[in-house]
Amino acid sequence: MLCWPPARPPKPVETLEMQKLKYLAPLALVAVLAACGGGGSSDSLANQDVAVVGKTHVDKAQFDALIERAKQSYKSNGQKFPKAGTSGYETVKGEAISLLVQQAERDEKASSMGIAVTDKQIAARLALIKKQYFSNSATKYKAYLKQNNLTDAYMRDSVREQLISEAVFAKVTKGVTVSDKDAQTYYKQHISQYQQQPTRDVRYILVKDKATANSVYDQLKNGNLQTWCTLAKKYAKDASGQNCGKATFSKGQTVAVFDKAAFSAPTNVVHAPFYDPTQYKSWFVIEPISAVKKGTVQTEKSVASQIKQQLLQTKQNQVMTDWVSGLAKSFCSGSKIKYQTGYVANPDPCTATTTATTG
Repeated sequence: MLCWPPARPPKPVETLEMQKLKYLAPLALVAVLAACGGGGSSDSLANQDVAVVGKTHVDKAQFDALIERAKQSYKSNGQKFPKAGTSGYETVKGEAISLLVQQAERDEKASSMGIAVTDKQIAARLALIKKQYFSNSATKYKAYLKQNNLTDAYMRDSVREQLISEAVFAKVTKGVTVSDKDAQTYYKQHISQYQQQPTRDVRYILVKDKATANSVYDQLKNGNLQTWCTLAKKYAKDASGQNCGKATFSKGQTVAVFDKAAFSAPTNVVHAPFYDPTQYKSWFVIEPISAVKKGTVQTEKSVASQIKQQLLQTKQNQVMTDWVSGLAKSFCSGSKIKYQTGYVANPDPCTATTTATTG
């Protein structure tokens, strides 16, 4: 399950649509988010509130906007949004409230940490989004809003929440570091990860049946390169024929029977046909055309930067997880979270926190 705040500020993702959802509407994933829970005595509920977290009021408009995003998320995934009154709808509703409570907890804590996001910062980030994803076109931006039933105000609020998340993460993990010794220890303990496997150049033809394999083998035993090219282009079931059957393989890269033959057979000798009963369910004829080239090991120096970044991310994630857990406990003590009738978070974040603490 995913919990606020994110383990790290969001990174670019594969597709444009996914990027838009990540940067433009981070709340669109409400249907799969569960609460992390979470700080001060609570204000009284107002009529328009669905919940109050400390001094922060979560109103119906925020809830409605989040439900609309959930509907759009369902639609984009080809799913039917559950009807009001059904158990499916109550699940989405409860999770939406949980997410809003988490957001309110984070905002209150961020404020006490001296974190504030200005309109200027929001405008700058939104301008960057418009440049990256809409080519600075107001028309394209408005079309996106219309298509997803969004408003510019909602987008600005989403940007604000993203900026707060990033600022909190940066502040909480500011002192987290990884030493050269940490990287060295990791390298020594995981040396196999940096071992490059032996390689060998071979020519091969993958054919459909034993009779064809035997025919190809008989022709190749006394043939030449031209014979390989001719037969590979004629019989190969894969694209290897386009290169006269020639390829380079790393040990362990392909199916077991091929791997064994490729790395044990003598050089420049056509190997008798053999069958692969696992993946290809076809016959191979191969000829190793080079000696086995030993694998090399990436040096500690060449991967040190990569290791340090990996370890840093892991440590930051753990620090963030611990911080979130502490935030949840602080808000779940006393009566710091109040819900309007019919709008209780489900699952209840405080119940989850209590269970996790006492279980």
